[in-house]
Amino acid sequence: MSPSSKVIVFALILALTMVVNGVSAIFFVQKSSLTVLNSWAMGAKHDAAIATFGIPSYGGFMIGSVVYAGKGSYGCNSFNKTFKPKSPYPTILLIDRGVCNYPLKIWNGQQSGAAAVLLADNIVEPLITMDSPEESQDEDPHFLDKINIPSALILCSFGDSLKKALKRGEEVILKIEWSESIPNPDERVEYELWANTNDECGVHCNEQMNFIKNFKGKAQILEKGGHTLFTPHYISWSCPKELLHSMQCKTQCINQGRYCAPDPEQDFEDGYNGKDVVYENLRQLCVHRVAKEKNSSWVWWDYVTDFNIRCSMKEKKYSKECADTVVESLGLSLEKIKKCIGDPDADVENEVLKTEQAFQLGQENRGVITIFPTLIINNAQYRGKLERTSVLKAICSGFKERTEPPICLSADIETNECLEANGGCWQDKRFNVTACKDTYRGRVCECPVVHGVQYKGDGYTSCKPYGPARCSMNEGGCWSETKKGQTFSACLNSDTSGCRCPLGFHGDGLKCEDIDECKEKSACQCDGCKCKNNWGGYECECSNKSLYMKEQDTCIERRSESRSRWLFTIVGLTAVAGISFVAYIFYKYHLKSYMDSEIVSIMSQYIPLDSKNIHEESEQNRTEL
Repeated sequence: MSPSSKVIVFALILALTMVVNGVSAIFFVQKSSLTVLNSWAMGAKHDAAIATFGIPSYGGFMIGSVVYAGKGSYGCNSFNKTFKPKSPYPTILLIDRGVCNYPLKIWNGQQSGAAAVLLADNIVEPLITMDSPEESQDEDPHFLDKINIPSALILCSFGDSLKKALKRGEEVILKIEWSESIPNPDERVEYELWANTNDECGVHCNEQMNFIKNFKGKAQILEKGGHTLFTPHYISWSCPKELLHSMQCKTQCINQGRYCAPDPEQDFEDGYNGKDVVYENLRQLCVHRVAKEKNSSWVWWDYVTDFNIRCSMKEKKYSKECADTVVESLGLSLEKIKKCIGDPDADVENEVLKTEQAFQLGQENRGVITIFPTLIINNAQYRGKLERTSVLKAICSGFKERTEPPICLSADIETNECLEANGGCWQDKRFNVTACKDTYRGRVCECPVVHGVQYKGDGYTSCKPYGPARCSMNEGGCWSETKKGQTFSACLNSDTSGCRCPLGFHGDGLKCEDIDECKEKSACQCDGCKCKNNWGGYECECSNKSLYMKEQDTCIERRSESRSRWLFTIVGLTAVAGISFVAYIFYKYHLKSYMDSEIVSIMSQYIPLDSKNIHEESEQNRTEL
């Protein structure tokens, strides 16, 4: 590039910088996203600027223990060690800003086992957004894509407070919050992408095009269902007035220097120029407008994807003619799009691009668009890796709770973090009870409710059942043992929290041992008593077959039992005698009647008798009997 060309490029960038500096808020910073949980001295809430790389857990949060990498450890080289906190919480590594680029620091922090990295600013200034350089300075050119942990820049003052507390040996438990990073005012998410049609601008352009290709299907499903409203935007610059008639401005700008884009090859005399890029940016904006009029705004995703494939700048096919064929193949009106574009050579404002520049300078709390590409969801700038899963999760976190469309509940973005090492949460493997709960917004360690029994604890190291029904779950965490068919437990349903050894045992309730009442001489102290210890109790026996009365701890004779036996015997014998007497009378009566009838029968055969007399005599005998 010639010296004069470099001057023009610098002038274009300077023109934008001057406009940006006129706005109070340059960078979008997540407010109150850090909370110190265990130190009032450092205050509760602090701001942080999330990096444009890595994967923030949008819609969720992380609790971790802060570990300082050490003075002079800028993270520019591998730490060659693993940082471990004092507590079971994940590691949040604190590294100083300076010397090397942001992604390299975060990559080395991730390699050392950190779950998140905070960069402490080394100068007193407002927070800025950590962006990735055009080209990686690391030996591994693809390490940027491998960063999968969140990171953020914090103020110098807050970083100093953390370092001092850690130097005193204090443990700092920090909560990083992403649940409110994306506002969720209603049942529809509105989002926009600030892009560029130049596909030869290095890492950022590749990232943008890969994202559009991979996210197209998800975006169209959301938009066709009425769940989202998407709007594309394109960054443009303006040419300084003193350079309007220079060749450089004429090749990089349209509408007399009002809307410009840097030359793709940075060569103003050969190949494509910035004017071509601005023109295609405007065309893609008009494609969206025309498609929206047909209630099919999602066609924009098809156009951009197809244009990148069929009209690639790298393949020297980046032209108006190629773009027209893509427009016609999608059934859009070419005439309406040309009318929307207008005359790029006219010395007039272009309505579409003028509106774009106004949006670019920020509105309300949105902040100025200073990083390309930039995604804005519900007026909040998205930070993190621009890839399908991360962006879809961020968009889904923008829906009002319980109004997420089905696509937000798909396995594409729902990863069950509890499947790996139980998410670092408490677990009772014996009863398959865990404090790890996988939600759309990430895993949380919360003591569960199982079969109506509430567990209580920190969720990370301990959970114990609580309440009246707690004994039904693992005996409420209390001691319990079974021997010879007998089960004893230190859990009492009347006690909602504690453990007490049952009668016959002693201990703290978590461990109970049998009391030998016989050795302790606390039972069977009566005369003639013999004590026998059992598990969980005892038995007393009396000599001379006396009866032992436990309540009075005494023996009594069994007299009442002997009297009862004699009475029973007498009653029994009396009953037997009575039955025998009745049987004898009955037998005698029937025998005599039988004999009389037999005698009469025999005598009637030999001696004729008057039957009447015989009958009367027989009746008289019966009467006498």
